[in-house]
Amino acid sequence: MSRTSPDIIARRIRQGSGQEPPDLVVRDVRLFDLVTGDLIPTDIAICGDTIVGMLDRYQGPNVIEGNGRVVVPGFIDTHLHVESSLVTPFEFERCVLPHGVTTAICDPHEMANVLGTDALRYFLDAATRMVMDLRVNLSSCVPSSSVETSGANLGADDLTPLMDHPKVIGLAEVMNMPGVLAGDPDCLAKLAAFSGRHIDGHAPLMRGRALNGYLAAGISTDHEATRADEALEKIRKGMTVLIREGSVCKDLAALAPLLTVETSPFLAFCTDDRNPLEIAHEGHIDFLIRSAIARGVPPLAAYRAASLTAARAFGLADRGMLAPGRRADIVFLDDLETCQVSDVLAGGRPIGPALEQRRTIPAPGRDSVILRRPVTAEDFTVSGSGTGHPVMGIIPGQIITDFLTLDLSARHGRVEADCDRDVAKVAVVARHGLNGNIGRGFVRGFGLRRGALASSVGHDAHNICVVGADDGDMAVAVNRLAEIGGGFVIVQDGQVRAELPLPIAGLMSDAPFETVRDQLETLRAATRAMGVTLEEPFLQLAFLPLPVVPHLKITDHGLVDVGQMRVIG
Repeated sequence: MSRTSPDIIARRIRQGSGQEPPDLVVRDVRLFDLVTGDLIPTDIAICGDTIVGMLDRYQGPNVIEGNGRVVVPGFIDTHLHVESSLVTPFEFERCVLPHGVTTAICDPHEMANVLGTDALRYFLDAATRMVMDLRVNLSSCVPSSSVETSGANLGADDLTPLMDHPKVIGLAEVMNMPGVLAGDPDCLAKLAAFSGRHIDGHAPLMRGRALNGYLAAGISTDHEATRADEALEKIRKGMTVLIREGSVCKDLAALAPLLTVETSPFLAFCTDDRNPLEIAHEGHIDFLIRSAIARGVPPLAAYRAASLTAARAFGLADRGMLAPGRRADIVFLDDLETCQVSDVLAGGRPIGPALEQRRTIPAPGRDSVILRRPVTAEDFTVSGSGTGHPVMGIIPGQIITDFLTLDLSARHGRVEADCDRDVAKVAVVARHGLNGNIGRGFVRGFGLRRGALASSVGHDAHNICVVGADDGDMAVAVNRLAEIGGGFVIVQDGQVRAELPLPIAGLMSDAPFETVRDQLETLRAATRAMGVTLEEPFLQLAFLPLPVVPHLKITDHGLVDVGQMRVIG
């Protein structure tokens, strides 16, 4: 952590105590007090990037007129992967800062699974140049499992040289739950290296003694709770549960009844993740706040979760409240209950001019989609009788999948998709140039009736995942992704109908977030024309290859029974 000089501390003391005028005065606002829930008329005095006075009236050379608006602390997204917003960190902050998100805690493991430590260093370098405070948890699961081919492998020795960077908080989500409980040496080495630092969790459906053992490793937060009783057990056992509402994973409805004034010190918010289209339609952390309040959560509990609890859970003692000595991250609201954000200060600076003045850096990872050879329709043949075939079942709003066993039609020893029963073919094609693996299977729940859609975003190894009703269209889609360096592609009748290039590591666009937003709208319309019923089909597709989330997944090795962590076909 960087130290503050004696001269800066002395200036803060003088300005806070009235010995000299503050650098900036935010005049005539109503402070939403996170202690009592009262709205208190006040001015706020700011020295540099720090609040030095409140509950008083101030005069100074620079004034921002509050005009009676409500002010609250800047919002903190406690868990996300910036790459999954499909834009660079600089476009991400330009997208979310107007929604009041002044701090975000990211795990760059999506890009790290493609590029290794180069990805971590890029995010750390970018974070030092950003207006919002982007903090980094170093990726613990690269790869996330042994049943997939990743582009990199990071051990404890790769992470520890970066752990004292001023933007690093600790160790990112420990997804290898079986490895933790079994005492896997690699897991233990990372846990030991970060002992005493923050260690982020990832524990879907974990309860009872297994949860006890997981927590005994020093893990303190979790964003994977999907039921109120599960979340209650976790907070009773000392965890801070991060209530998640992203573009795919939507847990707020289930967990909102648990969020009260009494429980708010143990519950925070995260997105994990939201793309520019969803942010445009709904918002970011501001959307979680207004949605929680609309579901009956007291405003005091919701705003605490969005700031104070989040700051405390991750050791960010300099923020989370509007108080002397805290970072001047201030969100101006036209309405408290609907969280209507009108202006934002980040570190005492209006975000508009600050964004114009900051300098960006180029991202690594172009030309990262490498196929051993172009694929053909024959590569997607599934041999067998079709009797008792394992099928992934989509659960809308969840990344958990059902493990179904269905009888599928077969011709000449080839198992076929069945659009009338909403069963499509799915495949994962290795794209890191390390092998020519292709995993094949079936999935129910897309609604797809024709064509194919393919993505180079496939958590967490980020091989190419393709789902289709036609093997030929699947091949065209995969090959097109290789040509454009990654992204999303929709193919029907052998023709590309829509695409979104993501040339940075096959995960991020180099375009402004507005362009990505508009392209996502086009993709959504194109998938609906093919019969797709899912709200976010590409993001749902991206989680089918994630073999650390129950119950049935698919990687380039084949179908994976997550409960037993073994390839079954």
